Amino acid sequence: MKIIDFAKKMDLYSLYDTKDDIEIEGVYIGDLLSIAMSKAKMNYAWITIQTHVNIVAVAELLDLSCIIVVEDMEVEQETIEKAKEHGIPLYKSKESAYETACRLQSMGIK
Repeated sequence: MKIIDFAKKMDLYSLYDTKDDIEIEGVYIGDLLSIAMSKAKMNYAWITIQTHVNIVAVAELLDLSCIIVVEDMEVEQETIEKAKEHGIPLYKSKESAYETACRLQSMGIK
């Protein structure tokens, strides 16, 4: 699924969006950066409650499609600026990680 369609269908709040035609091929859910680095895969959406700037570094390292911060967590301005700098789409959701994952699964993203 293309990221532009994905964000609209998920009703995500965009902290930084890109006009690039990014494909989302899967999803990873987790909050420990070291585990995310070993388990998430290229072109995956990453669901987390982490908001520190290092989430952008992990997303860039793994070439993730986007980051979705759940539970309506307040995202640090430095994180938003770093996402813009590196072209990593960054979204926010009021839903829990579970609810977000269920919605992704119903859209065919596993």
